Parts: sequence; C-alpha cells; structure tokens
Amino acid sequence: MVSFRGLRDDVYRRPLATALERLGIGAGWRCVDVGAGGGDVSVALAEVVGQTGRVYAVDSDPFARDEVARAAAAHSQVLAITQAAEDLILPELVDLAFCRFLLLHVKDPALVVARMAGAVRPGGWVVAQEPITSAGRLGGRPLSMADAPHPDVGALLPALVRDAGLRLVDAWAEAPAGIGPGPVSTYLATLTGVDPGDEPIVLPPLVTAIGRAR
Repeated sequence: MVSFRGLRDDVYRRPLATALERLGIGAGWRCVDVGAGGGDVSVALAEVVGQTGRVYAVDSDPFARDEVARAAAAHSQVLAITQAAEDLILPELVDLAFCRFLLLHVKDPALVVARMAGAVRPGGWVVAQEPITSAGRLGGRPLSMADAPHPDVGALLPALVRDAGLRLVDAWAEAPAGIGPGPVSTYLATLTGVDPGDEPIVLPPLVTAIGRAR
C-alpha cells in the first residue's frame, strides 16, 4: 500500500494513491510533478521514491519554488524548477510525468500532455488527473469553474493521452461527497468561498487517465 502522509488532508488523495499503486512506483523512480503548486504531491512522491529517486517539481509561478522548498525541506531528492508546462524540458528522461488540476488552467492542454509524453522514457508513464467541474453538485445544483479556460477538460483526458502518442492503459473518475462539517465541506469553501452549510455536496469528478510511452 502506497503511503501519502503529505496528502493526509487532501480529499482527492484516493485517486492519486490508486493510480500510483497501479504503476508499482517505488524506490529509485525519477518523476516530474507538472504544476506542482505548493508541493504536496511532490513531497508525496518523494516519500515513495526515497533518497535514490528524484522528483522534479515544475511550476510556472516563481513563488511556487519557495513553497515547494519549504514543503520539501526534509527531502533533498525534490528539485524545484520554475518553468511553464508548455515549455517542459528536464535534464533527464523520467519514469513518471504527473499532473493534477493543471490542464483546466493552461492555454493548450494537448500541448502540455504532449510535452509530458516527451519527458518520459520508453515504457514510462504519464498520469493526468483533471476535473469535470460542471458535474459537481451543491444541494443538487450544478457547480462549475467557468472562469477556468477548460473547466471540463477531465472529459477529454482519454483522447488527450491517446493523441499524445501514448497507449491509454486505464481511465476512470472519482467524486468525493459529503454533508455537513468535514473535509469535503472545508475543501469546497476554500475553493469557492461559499460555506455549504448542511447541504449535500458532490465535488467535481476527478478523471484519471494513465498513459504509457511506447
């Protein structure tokens, strides 16, 4: 069982654990976390690949570099890089290229997936996890992130992986749900600024697509 202490408060941690367990990720792997943000996934990956592995935490925001450095202070195998996902270039080919909640914000999701595909070794893996925001529900009413350039890009993930020249190994969707106080309610309030109170919540389904380089 893969352990992700760094994601203990992440309501979407189960789809990540499921995907990485499927790959058999372990010590010595080289990985890139594209759109690393605060570095929670980068740290989780570092815990699994160990000191013999390496994790490149890539984000276009220069402030993210400092966030990752703080989050990964105990993990020397995490290297923070300020770089746009569309310009992804690494000093070596990696075993795994991962992104989550990234493609809905970029200008050209297909280009980013293609860049990720080009960053992995033959037989390496690309894992993308993106939402279908309009499928979320609050009290039965639709949720959406209409201000994002591609709010429902999760629905396109299998095609994006295939069109990047990867073999689509698997794809599925998971949607955390809850009612009343708890992590799901807190997550939604943080994301939208709206306190859901006691209304039932179904967060936007997170689609996972796993591709493998030929």
